[in-house]
Amino acid sequence: MSMRGKCNRRRFLAAAATAVAAPAVLTRVAFGQRKLKSVPDEELKRITGALPEKATTKPAQPRKVLVFYRTQGFYHDSIPLCNKTLELMGQKTGAYEAALISDDMAVFDPGKLDPFDGVIFNNTTRLTFDDPKQREALLAFVKGGKAVCGIHAATDNFYNWPEAAEMMGGLFVQHPWTSEGTWAIKIDEPQHPLNKAFGGKGFLIKDELYQIKDPYSREKLRILVSLDMSKKRNRKGRPDDDNALAWIHRFGEGRVFYSSFGHNHELFWNTAILQHYLDGIQYALGDLKVDDTPSAKLEKKPEPVLCPEE
Repeated sequence: MSMRGKCNRRRFLAAAATAVAAPAVLTRVAFGQRKLKSVPDEELKRITGALPEKATTKPAQPRKVLVFYRTQGFYHDSIPLCNKTLELMGQKTGAYEAALISDDMAVFDPGKLDPFDGVIFNNTTRLTFDDPKQREALLAFVKGGKAVCGIHAATDNFYNWPEAAEMMGGLFVQHPWTSEGTWAIKIDEPQHPLNKAFGGKGFLIKDELYQIKDPYSREKLRILVSLDMSKKRNRKGRPDDDNALAWIHRFGEGRVFYSSFGHNHELFWNTAILQHYLDGIQYALGDLKVDDTPSAKLEKKPEPVLCPEE
């Protein structure tokens, strides 16, 4: 079960109920590109049943996104599920169309991004973008006003490309919170519109969660949720105990949304997590208007809500 505990209120109980009999935890053995497997019918049924009913806000215009899933490092078995989830969520809600799902670097050649309103990096790993023209194209895309979204391993890239690391918001350093464990989550801003999916309450979740290093900074990012480091189960992360899991920020004229959730299969039929993705994507596309002032620059600091159960 992906979420459990007394801290889970009605919305999370409903989400957790769909995760009963979830598949076994993933084993970290695969590296590099892999041929995509089909999503099993039973998992597809669970995904379909957990999708949001409609877009949180009506798009200002039809939106097309590129879902990119290339791996040059570890390959997550959840990639096919995330691809299918993003495709079906766009179809059902009308928030966007997943117009292309690809692992081909050629999609970043000059001019190739022009048809899209956003790029979603689905568990990409160790991307280097060796072609300077492709680097220029991606940066021009988002700085010019388009969207970039990152799911889970999207921070495990750009180690030799500082400007792209700045775009994503931080870099993966390790994951002391492994996929076999259940971790306590803190809501940094209970009233923020992009946290509506979580009902303003801390919660427990079973997933692999990333510790992030520089260029991560609350001076640059609006932090939505993070690990509740007051709980013993979460062990030790960053020396400052600031272990953010989801954020938004401006990059040039564009917008970026990142979420660390997305390793274990059951995350893709968790209703709250899927709503979290949808709202973040709609923010990045420019349709869901929210305050994205960096957390450290807020005049009135919000009161975080901890997960009440150890």
